[in-house]
Amino acid sequence: MNNQTLDATVFEYNVAYFNTTFEDILAGIIIAYSCIIATKTKAPLNDENAIRDIFLSKKYLKNIDFRKANPPLANYHFDKETSENKGRADIRILQVNPYKDDDAYYIIECKRLDNVNQNGETGLNGKYISNGIARFTNENKYQFHSHTAGMMGFVVSKMGIHENVDFINHLLQNTFTEISTEKELTKKQIKSDFEYSYYSCHKAGESTNIIYHLMLDFSENITIS
Repeated sequence: MNNQTLDATVFEYNVAYFNTTFEDILAGIIIAYSCIIATKTKAPLNDENAIRDIFLSKKYLKNIDFRKANPPLANYHFDKETSENKGRADIRILQVNPYKDDDAYYIIECKRLDNVNQNGETGLNGKYISNGIARFTNENKYQFHSHTAGMMGFVVSKMGIHENVDFINHLLQNTFTEISTEKELTKKQIKSDFEYSYYSCHKAGESTNIIYHLMLDFSENITIS
């Protein structure tokens, strides 16, 4: 796998490939998130696409000055709602400098999370799995570039985020057993000043793939129209 380093200590089965290029991109997204929070930008309660669009605005990932100030973001093009195999991906990240090819891109899926029915299949945690993780695994809707993909969880109500990740893992282990989870959501420090980043590993076909998860707290920025 390209641009990856081997860390054989964190998996129970002693094999782990972390994609350092993608982690750098996620670190830039975390910087954008920190700016959004610091400027008290309002986010809607019930519209994850509108929250995503704050990131994909002329202030942040569509702003060349912002991307240049936060390498390696300047090497990538970010767009939204691109057609995939059987669905539409929330964010596509295509390398432009140096250009590789049209199929060499990363996918990030975005989902809202709240504190209602956290351990239930029909709550937003359940939707995070059934309409998020499963699209990369069982349903094969989205591709894995370099066996890597990402998810952004937009936390729209007050909660303990680490505790909520435990609820998601419980659902993976006990409810969504059709998903072949080889490693549940596990803490993965991407940026030293951000504590809510994780990774999970899932079997899809003959491959083991990694999904990175950013849990982004918008609960103080929510506006109810």
